[in-house]
Amino acid sequence: MSTATVDANGINRKRLFVGACIALFPTAFSFALVGGILGQLKTEFILTNADIGMIGGAVLWGMALSLIFVAPFLEKIGLRVAATGAFFSHLIGVSLVLSAYFVSGSPSGYWVLFLGAIVMGIGNGLIEATGNPMTAALYPERKTVKLNHFHAFFPGGMVVGALLGFFMSQIGDLGAIDLGHWTVHIGVMYIPIFIYGAMLLPLKFPKTETAEAGVPVKEVLLYTITHPIVLLLIVIKMITLSLELGPMRWIPDVLENAGMHGMLVFAWLTGLMAVLRLFAGPVVERLAPTGMLFCAAILTGTGLILFSIFETGMVKLLFAATVFAFGVAFFFPTMVGLMSERFPKAGSVGIVLMIGAGMGVSGTLQGQMGVVADRYMPEALDEQRTVAILEEVEETFPLYLERAEQASGDLDALSELGYLPADVETVIERNEIALSDYRADGELNGPLTGNALRALLDSGIPAAADLQAEAGAVLRPADNYGGRMAFRWVAPIALIVAAFFAGMFIYDRKRGGYRAVKLDRGEPGTGGA
Repeated sequence: MSTATVDANGINRKRLFVGACIALFPTAFSFALVGGILGQLKTEFILTNADIGMIGGAVLWGMALSLIFVAPFLEKIGLRVAATGAFFSHLIGVSLVLSAYFVSGSPSGYWVLFLGAIVMGIGNGLIEATGNPMTAALYPERKTVKLNHFHAFFPGGMVVGALLGFFMSQIGDLGAIDLGHWTVHIGVMYIPIFIYGAMLLPLKFPKTETAEAGVPVKEVLLYTITHPIVLLLIVIKMITLSLELGPMRWIPDVLENAGMHGMLVFAWLTGLMAVLRLFAGPVVERLAPTGMLFCAAILTGTGLILFSIFETGMVKLLFAATVFAFGVAFFFPTMVGLMSERFPKAGSVGIVLMIGAGMGVSGTLQGQMGVVADRYMPEALDEQRTVAILEEVEETFPLYLERAEQASGDLDALSELGYLPADVETVIERNEIALSDYRADGELNGPLTGNALRALLDSGIPAAADLQAEAGAVLRPADNYGGRMAFRWVAPIALIVAAFFAGMFIYDRKRGGYRAVKLDRGEPGTGGA
């Protein structure tokens, strides 16, 4: 290590910052790559939209758990311990998700995916717990700008992940490896994990701002949980992260069902976010963080409404993605910067609690978006075609099961047949539940019908290829419609955020403009607003 890059305290500021930025790539990949394989997971593990939403939400719950439980102790344990925990959590989480491959098709597959997602989320949360207060400590005079630069690597990583996912899916088989399979997409996450571990873990980390200033941990905690504006910012962070991360998880899948490659639009959206954050400096100077956040809320809500209206059309969907990107780009880093600049006495505790609470609520929103999508899906299902498919499965699949059972124990016969008894049993079971419910109630049940059609799509029975194609043609537009309705339900929440930051912006203007508060170093108990 060159001594020219190390300050008087032994801190290599540049390498720490770059390493922390790269450490956001596993978080970004967990959104971009997973967003592109939702269809595979639905069919291979026989999952509903709500199940997928719960798995996606588990990543955010893992983040929330690590952030909330680490926050009170971060000042004591230090940033380096948190970074080490992130590294090992990422390794274990990715490995757990990959291990679900060996139990696909069984009920335990869902729970292995769910547990792996939680552990990955813990790693993501510990990186946030490390990177945000560390950036504020490394660049005390440019907090909001550098936090925007730091968080540019989240959407930037999503662009890389989205493009990787797209090209791997297009290439398909490369020798004995299917690059389009979900396991390969998840396995790619090992690369940035090992890179950031090698960059960060050997280095000395700085103290947090409050620790450097000598503010007692008890005083930091008391200030954070009693200051009304700090608490309000934590609540608003719950809303803004829900508006950003909830829809982000669903956009690729919804657009796939519109007949286009959703990951390309996703790459456009996240690429814009990365560029906007990298060039946030002039916007911060002109509008101040409060003005930026007001505009962001209006644009985010507008973008979600546009996504709910535009069913197809590349130009229209790119326009919706552009509006949405201009909105959500500044939410995360600017709110962290606002907390750090205006309420520095809350220290890393305030920052980490704000992010943790936001992650927990946004994880819940993802699950609820799945519930909304499943509820609206039957409205777009062609009832006559759907029932005809279910009835044909009821009529023909017992014969397929009989053939598979007759071939059991004869590997050559099973190989020629192309499927196993268990493949057919799952389809028959799901189909019977959906069809019985329809005959009892006289209407299609979204989750049950979707489950039956996805089981059929995943069965891989050569003789049922035409029926599987028909099921896909019926299911895709219904899934697209349900997803768009979920966006429409979420959009009005942005008005709450807009009203809050409009009030803060007007209040600051009356006081002469936005002013950052400095925490006096070396004087215990000082600083804050």
